[in-house]
Parts: sequence; structure tokens; C-alpha cells
Amino acid sequence: MPPIELSVVIPVFNEEDSIEPLITRVSDAMASFSAPWELILVDDGSTDRTLTNARRALCHPNLQLKIIELQKNFGQTAAMQSGIDAAAGRLIATLDGDLQNDPADIPAMVKAIEERQLDLLVGWRKNRQDGLLLRKIPSWCANRLIGKITGVRLHDYGCSLKVYRASIIKQVKLMGEMHRFIPAWVAGVVPSSRIGEMPVTHHARQHGHSKYGISRTFRVILDLLSVLFFMRYKARPGHFFGSIGLAAGAASALILFYLAFDKFILGNDIGTRPMLIVGVMLFLSSVQLVTTGILAEMMARAYFRDDETASYIVREVFVRDQTNA
Repeated sequence: MPPIELSVVIPVFNEEDSIEPLITRVSDAMASFSAPWELILVDDGSTDRTLTNARRALCHPNLQLKIIELQKNFGQTAAMQSGIDAAAGRLIATLDGDLQNDPADIPAMVKAIEERQLDLLVGWRKNRQDGLLLRKIPSWCANRLIGKITGVRLHDYGCSLKVYRASIIKQVKLMGEMHRFIPAWVAGVVPSSRIGEMPVTHHARQHGHSKYGISRTFRVILDLLSVLFFMRYKARPGHFFGSIGLAAGAASALILFYLAFDKFILGNDIGTRPMLIVGVMLFLSSVQLVTTGILAEMMARAYFRDDETASYIVREVFVRDQTNA
């Protein structure tokens, strides 16, 4: 068998009405793709007939399909990570399973990532088919904020339609709900000049309902703070906590030296002064932050030395050969 050029990874969760049309669209879109490719569907603990409907496509003779069933719902990031780990292609394309991303854009994106010599090509939903108030405006604000903080300027961080070089994305470990910030994580291992974007087609949702609401905005803000911390202090967390601790310690020293001068030189009573409490609290905070920084450094070194824990558990993997057997 010739080596696989492209792996198409699609995480799905409770998409029983979309899964069969999705497989058909991917197959039709890749019909003209000259190199070998594979489709990897990750069922993220669906509670409907998503897995059953997906397995019907295993008998398709011209489709190299792999279905990964996760043991429970681990979230989109973990599901995407499991698909990336299982991918055998030199390039990896990811997209959502709700039929809003158009698989017909994948061949053009594969061609573009090679011509532009990029490591990551992000889809840009230029004409996004979503609600203005609850989806477009929060997304626009989030994209501007993420770009400003991370330094990776993109129009659409939230588009799941992306094409990666497998050798690059497999260096990045996705955790929590960090799939929204994949370009920022990739920028941690390659220059941001090797990350680009391309306008893609976006369709309105046809089946089911969106898994996201306005509450996602608040989670994005919290996740963004985590991304900022990891991008700047992942390998040296002691600098983050230590800097704050030393600043608190310096403020505490100034206050306590002033109070000592006021007490022992000027002879004033300082026992009931709020400044004394503030100085003591700043001193204690300084000690706690510095020791937290030391512990964080120890944990970071252990993390980089031995980091083999997966963020998902696979229950079963289905491929066409097993079905025929």
C-alpha cells in the first residue's frame, strides 16, 4: 500500500442525522484527490445512533474509513486529539461533523498549504451562516482579543476546518477545551509566518442543534488566560509566580521598614494601624507565591520529562477489514 498523504479527522457527538450525509460529502469531495487518503471519525461518547449510522459506511469498498469510539464524552478537544494520534497521513485535515464546514474546500486547502509552504492553514468563514448577536459578534470580539494577546493574527480562530502538517501538529498536545486556540499552540513550535488562513464555505446547520451558546464567551476568556500563561511561562512558571511574589515582598519590606522606623525611632504606636496588617499580608503572600513558583518549576520539569497521559480513553476502533472478517 502506498503511504497515506492525507488524513481527514472529524469528531462527532450526537450527529445521527448528519453523519451519513457527512461521509457522502467527504467521499464526493475527495473523489478527485489523486493521492491515498483516509477518513477518521471519532465518536465522542454519542448517546444517539451516531455510531450505528457511521458503521454502515464501513462496507464502502472505495473508502478507507476508521471509526474511533471513545468510552465517554471527553469533549471536542480530546476527540480531536485521539483522531490526530490515530492519523497516518503526512497531512491532517480537521472539520466539524455538523455539515457546516464544506469538505469540498479540503483539496484546495491541501494544495494551498503546499504552495504557500505553511505548517498550518486555517479556514476563514468569511460569509458565516450563524446568528449575528449570539455567534458572529462574540466570535469577532474573541478573534480580535486572541490575535492581540497571542500575536497570531487570524480572522477566524473558531473554524474547525484546518489543514496541518502531521509532523507539526503531533508535537502539540491538546487539553481541556483548547481546540479554539490551536494556531496559538502551533505558534509555540513554529514561527507564526508559517501559519496562514484561507476563505472557506460555511453552511447553516441542517440537523440537530449547536453544542455552544453565549456562555462559551466566558469560557473563552478563561481559556485565553491559560493560553497566555502557557505560551509565555510553560517552561518557566516560577518566573510568573516569583515575579509577583518578589513585587509583593518588596512592597511588604517598604511598609514594614517604614512602620519599624515610626515605632522605634519616632515612638509612635503602630499596633492598630491598617498598614501593619497590609504589610504582614503582603509578606505572607510573597512567601506563598515564591514557594508556589518553586513547586510549579518542579512540576514543569516532571511534565517535560514524562508526559504520556492521554486526555481520552478509546473503547473500540472499527475499520473495514474487521467488518469483512
